[in-house]
Amino acid sequence: MEQNSMYDWPDYYDWTSTGLDHDITYYVELAKQYGGPVLELGCGTGRCTLAIAREGIPVVGVDISANMLERAQQKAESLGLAHQVEWIESDMAKLDLKERRFPLIIIPYRSFSHLIQVQDQLATLKRIYRHLSNDGLFAMNIFSPQMDQLIDIDGKYAFRGTFPIPGGREEVEVYDYTEVDSFYQILYVIRYFEHFDEHGKSLCRIKSDMRIRYTFPVELSHLLALCGLRIENRFGSFYRAPFDHRSEELIIEAKKVIRVSQ
Repeated sequence: MEQNSMYDWPDYYDWTSTGLDHDITYYVELAKQYGGPVLELGCGTGRCTLAIAREGIPVVGVDISANMLERAQQKAESLGLAHQVEWIESDMAKLDLKERRFPLIIIPYRSFSHLIQVQDQLATLKRIYRHLSNDGLFAMNIFSPQMDQLIDIDGKYAFRGTFPIPGGREEVEVYDYTEVDSFYQILYVIRYFEHFDEHGKSLCRIKSDMRIRYTFPVELSHLLALCGLRIENRFGSFYRAPFDHRSEELIIEAKKVIRVSQ
C-alpha cells in the first residue's frame, strides 16, 4: 500500500539515480574539450549539469519538470554555482532558444528514451541541429536493447538496489515491475521506493509510473541522419570502449551535416 512521505519526489530521485559508471567524467571531459555554454537536455536535478558547472563552464539545463528544476536550483545555490547555470523548463521536443547556438549539446542518463513518440524524437533532434554550432558536438547515451533481457523482465518484479540517504543511516530500496510492448518498443515501468529507518522499519512506500521507448542502434542512426546529424563515434561504455553486439550501453557523438544551398 502506498503511503505518504515527508520527502518530495526529487529527494527519492536524487538518492537513487546515481548515474552510470564513469558517465559524469565522460560528459565533463567533453565540456572541457568543446567549452561552453553547454546545453543539457533532460537535466533532472542537475547531477551532470552541476558537475560541468564546477569546472567553471557555463551550462544551460533544460527539463520538463518544474519540481526537478527547483531542486536543481537549490543545489546550485548551496554549491555556489548559481551564476554558472541557467535553468529552463521545457519539453525538449519543443525547445526554442531562438538564435542561440552551443558548442556542445548533451542528453545524458538515457533521457532520450523518455521520448515515447517517434515524432518527438525527430522533433528533438531537429531542435538539436538548430541549436548546435556548426563545428559543435552532440553527445547522448541510451541503453542498447538486448532481446533476451527484454523477454526476461516482461511481467516481472526486479530489485534495483539499496541506496543510503545522505546524512544518516536510513535507506531506500527500489523495485521495478516492467511490462514490455515489443510492437511499439515501449517499457511500462512501475517503480517502488520503500524508505526504511536505521532499525529497518518501513517508514513509507511510494511509487512512480514511467514509460520508456527503447531504440535500436541502427534505428538511431537513421533518426540522426534524417535530422542532419552524422555519427562521428559510437562507444559501448563511458571509457570509450568500442560498441558491439554485446554492449549494453550506446554512447554516440554526432556532428552537423552542413547543408549547402544550391
